[in-house]
Amino acid sequence: MNKAKAKQRLELLWRRGREFLGTEYAIMGGAMSWISERNLVAAISNGGGFGVLACGTMTPDRLAEEIQATQALTTRPFGVNLITMHTDLDALIDVCGRLSVGHIVLAGGLPTAAAIRRAKDQGARVMGFAPTVPFARKLVRTGIDALVIEGTEAGGHIGPVATSVLAQEILPQVTEVPVFVAGGIGRGEAMLSFLEMGASGCQLGTRFVCATECIAHPNFKQSFIKASARDAIPSVQVDPQFPVIPVRALANNATRRFVEFQHEVIARCRSGEITQKEAQLQIEHYWAGALRRAVIDGDIENGSLMAGQSVGLVTREQPTAEILGEVVEQAIDALAAREGPSLALVGQ
Repeated sequence: MNKAKAKQRLELLWRRGREFLGTEYAIMGGAMSWISERNLVAAISNGGGFGVLACGTMTPDRLAEEIQATQALTTRPFGVNLITMHTDLDALIDVCGRLSVGHIVLAGGLPTAAAIRRAKDQGARVMGFAPTVPFARKLVRTGIDALVIEGTEAGGHIGPVATSVLAQEILPQVTEVPVFVAGGIGRGEAMLSFLEMGASGCQLGTRFVCATECIAHPNFKQSFIKASARDAIPSVQVDPQFPVIPVRALANNATRRFVEFQHEVIARCRSGEITQKEAQLQIEHYWAGALRRAVIDGDIENGSLMAGQSVGLVTREQPTAEILGEVVEQAIDALAAREGPSLALVGQ
């Protein structure tokens, strides 16, 4: 297959995703707190992909400011990621509607039918995360416009199932809406494999951390450049009676200290010094502000270095458009290589 035909084949494979997002490439940027802000989001969209603003704990006024700042940097489509547990979720959805945000991604839990309906009533296309086939089907029934399935290889808060397994479970079963695959994707060949399994597009996060336009501290970027896939590990839970939602990040002093901290707090609870609820809250609050310390302040020993296992594929700082172009070219080259001299040699 020559490169022109390979490019046509790729366009056919992700046509549904491109049409849904309104982009040249069906590649979404993962919403990463403190990282997926106006500069990186606009750069991804300007590069032909689909940037997604991470709202996180922003107030409605702060989100409005960030959306308007992004709109000043790009005229191309981008989305906003809202956490379903945010106390001001309705107000945040209304801000997106007032500022004509075309796509809202509801993350951090199963969104309610009311939240989905509110976002759609504002004119937005709504996306949600589905960890299983039943959850995916429930979201489709409640009106979701597209789904994201994210495997355990991703950075940040993670589930227990690998991206490849989730894709095999969900893609053949859920075809009513576009499905985007995320978690550990760093090269075009991997993206292509999911497109051929039925995905409408893919989401990349870790690859964009070392984009030139990303505002992350140079120390944070260097930690990614130096890391291998094996350095991105889930946080450890030391006692099932004190559950911890696993977070994948690069190992550092903070991750080692987290294990010791859990033992200390649990010991205080067992001695009657504090209640179990107080102990659980202290454990949960350990990471408060830790991501900002690493991303913005550059404290890579005591901050949180959230990273997916694709961090091993991050080897240098480069422009966002170059990263996107590289991934797309890898997919096209993989398709083009399928018919060539190597196949002729098989029968010799």
